[in-house]
Amino acid sequence: MRALILSDIHANLEALTAVLDAARFDVLWNLGDVVGYGASPNQVVDLIRPKSQLTVRGNHDRVCSGLTSALGFNPIARAAAHWTHDELTPDNLGWIKRLPQGPIEAPEAGVTCAHGSPLNEDQYILNMRDAWAPLQQMPTNITFFGHTHIQGGFSQQGHDWHELRPQLPRNNEAASWSMAIADGSRHLINPGSVGQPRDYDWRAAFAIYDTEAREITFHRIPYDITASQGRILMAGLPERLAARLTEGR
Repeated sequence: MRALILSDIHANLEALTAVLDAARFDVLWNLGDVVGYGASPNQVVDLIRPKSQLTVRGNHDRVCSGLTSALGFNPIARAAAHWTHDELTPDNLGWIKRLPQGPIEAPEAGVTCAHGSPLNEDQYILNMRDAWAPLQQMPTNITFFGHTHIQGGFSQQGHDWHELRPQLPRNNEAASWSMAIADGSRHLINPGSVGQPRDYDWRAAFAIYDTEAREITFHRIPYDITASQGRILMAGLPERLAARLTEGR
């Protein structure tokens, strides 16, 4: 089985469309933050909703749907959250409100899916110190998470601990990098952000987990960033949300 793992789409229709066109997969696992920041919340929900077999909510999903206050967001994120809430159709708003909190186990694959840390959905996993407890405590050997918008992850095998950073060329073309899953190893894997990467690479990020080959492949794919930026500006959202797409941060 080939599982497509997506995270942090953030209402970026052009990025999501490019990923779905490029990926070969049997199931789709969505790690949350479907909306927020971007200008195509309804189109993205309409596209991802029927395709995903597993979806966990993200913090922006929670705030944009009105489940919790936006006061903890910075002013730009807060403005986007309020705009998104008013823009969503009643049906899509209801779907986002009903998204389950992670972590959720995909039993057919023996993996766990979460938005932020599987121990706390709002906590970022940015370094080995953040990763240590989840790596020890999760019931499955592989946990997929998002929230940081940084592709990569953390691994443990016995007394060996490693931070993973995909070895991908920095250019404007599609690229991929694969890693084997060794017996007895444990992993926290971040597929990166589809719609708003923050690792200084503007290309949409995703991962494929091949359960038979026991292999995870990280991907970057170019998309029509100008169209996505144009939607943000035409919607009257903060200009910074358009500019940062080019910067990849």
